[in-house]
Amino acid sequence: MRSSVVSLQMIKHKLINEIDLIPDEKLLEVYHFIHYFRLGTQKVETKSKKNLLSYSGSWKKMDAEVFDDYMLDIVKRRREAFSDRRNNETSTD
Repeated sequence: MRSSVVSLQMIKHKLINEIDLIPDEKLLEVYHFIHYFRLGTQKVETKSKKNLLSYSGSWKKMDAEVFDDYMLDIVKRRREAFSDRRNNETSTD
């Protein structure tokens, strides 16, 4: 627990140092980015909880074979998505 608190404090300190290095004429843009980023994360958390609860019980009546196929499809899609993401992060243009 203590190490995560120290890490968060370090990150906040680094962010403040980086902000101090930004030219004054760009500070408003940075503020808007941070502000709307924060608002977006709050909305996503709220929407995610509501969306998740709306699906509760949906799979109760699903046939086991259909469920297994569905889960295999999810694994395949995640693997493809993360593979693409990894390739994009490592490629250099």
